[in-house]
This record gives sequence, structure tokens and C-alpha cells, in this order.
Amino acid sequence: MTRASNAHLPFNDEGTGNMDTLLTFMTDERAARIALTMITDPTDSTTGHLLAVHGAVNTVTMLADDAPVPGLDNVEAQLWRKRLLPRVEPRLIQEALDLTEHGSFKTLIPSDDNYPASLHDLGDDAPYVLWVKGEESLLAMPVSDRFTITGARAATSYGVQVANEISADLASDGKVIVAGGAYGIDGEVHRSALAVAGHTIAVMAGGIDRPYPAGHRDLLERVSDVGLLVSEQPPGATPTRARFMVRARIEAALSCSTTIIEAGSRSGSLLVAQQAYSLGRSVGAVPGPVTSATSFGPHRLIAQGIASVVTNANDVRALSEKQPSSGSMPQLSAEAFRMDSYSAHVRAAHSVHRDL
Repeated sequence: MTRASNAHLPFNDEGTGNMDTLLTFMTDERAARIALTMITDPTDSTTGHLLAVHGAVNTVTMLADDAPVPGLDNVEAQLWRKRLLPRVEPRLIQEALDLTEHGSFKTLIPSDDNYPASLHDLGDDAPYVLWVKGEESLLAMPVSDRFTITGARAATSYGVQVANEISADLASDGKVIVAGGAYGIDGEVHRSALAVAGHTIAVMAGGIDRPYPAGHRDLLERVSDVGLLVSEQPPGATPTRARFMVRARIEAALSCSTTIIEAGSRSGSLLVAQQAYSLGRSVGAVPGPVTSATSFGPHRLIAQGIASVVTNANDVRALSEKQPSSGSMPQLSAEAFRMDSYSAHVRAAHSVHRDL
């Protein structure tokens, strides 16, 4: 089973509900996981831990109950419930379930054959659900066959050329190119893979039914035809800054390595590199002209020993053979993304999460 159950929740006249209403439905692991995406943040550590240990149905049950929560003291359990219960809106949960049931996409949860094993490396921060459209078997391939390549949205002609050459070479060799579907480097690596009849995966920050950016609608449709669109956000969810930031961990975890081609000091692609490094994945960076602002990120990654120099596809292939020790990534600059700001945006995500 790859789709949510078509069961419906009863609602009162105001369209609201409560956890008792929710529990009348929560007999299915997939539906319960979808419901949790509408209630909590993607990287809520408490929910993620309970989900990993007890499963989604039991996690929802514990959320609705006043009984002790295994592994949490009374204060922790109360804070967890106090944080999440106000977010329970059954009508929005039902809308997400209906869109999932009737949309032209599927869902994957950890018990499914094609759920990517590499995402288990995220531990309690693993996605609750993946919505996918396209060739989902690409996720079942060995992680050593998937390479994340990302970089600046405002790419230069130099960056575009390098992105095209490296991506086309890898895709021609049967490797899968992973990126975020954005303008600039992301779009170029997707196009290059498609141009050589290769496979590519676009990890989206919003719902899979909301192609973003709008200017890449046709490109993302082509990706879904021969590659794959992936999102942890429910159908209808709009991309937000917080969602772009939490998406970075999925881009990093799906692949054996992450290569950065151009990135300014505030580029979101640096967060993907940070996540890859913290997971123990190899990081590569393409050096560029010292006169270009988009060279800052790659040069700093290389200078701090975080990234290996990448100049061609063979250098990227070599990254898959390296096993660096995971660790905390040094701060790139006062203006660069840091994990504390990342966490703050994640905590703020719930304020825009319920926008179906």
C-alpha cells in the first residue's frame, strides 16, 4: 500500500475537532504519519523519537492520552502535548489525506520497499512521510549511486558550464543526480541529466503538487516523467524559508556525497553541505574565480578542510569512496547559515505549516 486510506473523519459544524475525533481514524500507520506532518514540525525531536520507537499510531494515541509517555518524564510529556495539541485541526488533516488519496503521486513510509535506507541516518529527524511522483525505484538504488549537486541560484556562466559537464558525465554513467529544483545550479544539473537521458531527483520544499519555482514547472514535470519528485511536505503546502532549510537534510541524506558549485556567504546550499558533513557524507566544492562572490562558499569549505576540491565528474565519483568522520561544521562566516538559526526557523515552521 502506497496511498493513504480513504477513511473520513467526523467533524462538528464549525469544522473543528479534537483528538478523540482523530483517534477514530488512527488505525493505519500511513494515515497517522500523514496526520503528524500536519501537527508537528519535521524535526521535532520528541515526536521523532516516539515515532521511531513506538510507531505513528501509538504516537498519536499517546498525544491524545493523559497517560505517562514511555521515555518522557511528566514535565516533558506535558510540554510535548501542550506544544502540539493546539495544532490539531482535523479538517486540514482530512484535506491532506484526500489530496494524497486522489493526487497523481504516492507516499512512502519506512516499511515500504522503496523507502530510501539512507534516510535512516537522520535518526529522529527522518521524514515522517515522503510524497513522491515518478520513478520511485531510484530511491531503492544504493546510496553510492546518488550524488547531490547544488549551489547558487544566481549562478554565473562559469558555474553553469561546470554544472552541466559534471552532471551530464555522471548521469551518462547511470548515476542519479539529486538537487532542489531551484533556479541556477539546481536547474542546470536537472536539465543536464535529462539531456543525456539520465535520471535525476528533485527534492521539493513545498507540496509535490505545487511546483516551485513557477518558472521551473515544465522542468519539474519532465523530472517527474523520467526521474522523481520528492517532498516531506503534504500536498498543498507552500514553500517557506523554514521548509527550504529543513529540506537540506533530505538532500544531503539521499546521496553518498554533496558537491557545491558556487555559493555566496548566505547561500542555502551551504546548509546542505553542513548537513552532509554532520552525517559523515563526503563534501566536494568547485573552486571559482577569486573575484566572484559566488566563490566564497566553495573556497571556505575547501580552506576549512570540510570539502575536497572538485573539478570534474571523476572527482565527484571519488567522493563516494571517502568516509570522513561526521562532526560539527565550522561556522563559514558571520552571515552564513548556522544550526541555531536553522533550529529557530524549524520552530517557527508550525506557524505556516497549516496552509492547505
